Amino acid sequence: MGLSNRAIIIDGKNHLLGRLASIVAKKLLQGEKVVITRTEEINISGNFHRSKLKYMSFLRKRCNINPARGAFHYRAPSKIFWRTVRGMLPHKTIRGNEALKNLRTYEGVPAKYQKTKALLVPSASRFLSLQPRRKFCKVGRLSHEVGWQYQDVVAKLEAKRKVKGAAYYEQKKKLDKLQVQAKINAASKIAQYQKIIESFGYN
Repeated sequence: MGLSNRAIIIDGKNHLLGRLASIVAKKLLQGEKVVITRTEEINISGNFHRSKLKYMSFLRKRCNINPARGAFHYRAPSKIFWRTVRGMLPHKTIRGNEALKNLRTYEGVPAKYQKTKALLVPSASRFLSLQPRRKFCKVGRLSHEVGWQYQDVVAKLEAKRKVKGAAYYEQKKKLDKLQVQAKINAASKIAQYQKIIESFGYN
C-alpha cells in the first residue's frame, strides 16, 4: 500500500471504548499499524453496575455441546479492547485477518514505547464525547471484577514508570538548556572571529 512501517501509538487513557475501537478499526483496514497503551484506563460510558451486569451476561454465553470450543471470554483490559476492535473488522476474511494482525494492545506502557510520544484521539476523548456529569467506568476496574488478577501489579509498574519518566524529563530539560546556552556562546565566538577576519581585509 506504500504506507510507512511505523506504528501509530495511542495512549488509551480517558478515551471511550467504542469510539476509540471504531477509529482504530478504520486505521487497521487502511493498512496502518496501531499500538494501544494503558488499556486499563480506557473508559466505558454508563455506570459501573450496568457495565458489570452486561459483562456477566456475556460470560454466561457458551457452546452448549462442548464449552471448551467457545465462546472465549477475555478478562484482561488489553484483550477486551482487542476483542471490541475484532468485532468491528471482517476478521474471518483474509483482509480483515491481516488488518487485525497489525493491532497491539497493552496494559500500562511497555519499555520500548516509554520514550515515544503517544497520540490522543480528540473525537474519542471522554472529555469531548461524553456530556458533563454523565457516569462512566474504567475497563481496568471491570476486568478486575470479572477475574483479571494483575490490577495491582500494573498500578505499581505505572507508578515506577512515572517516577522514572519525571526524572528523565528533568534531565532532558537541563540538557536542552545547556544546548541553547552552548549555541549562544558559539554564535558570539563566531561573530568575534568574523570581525577579526574582516579587520584583516578577508571576505
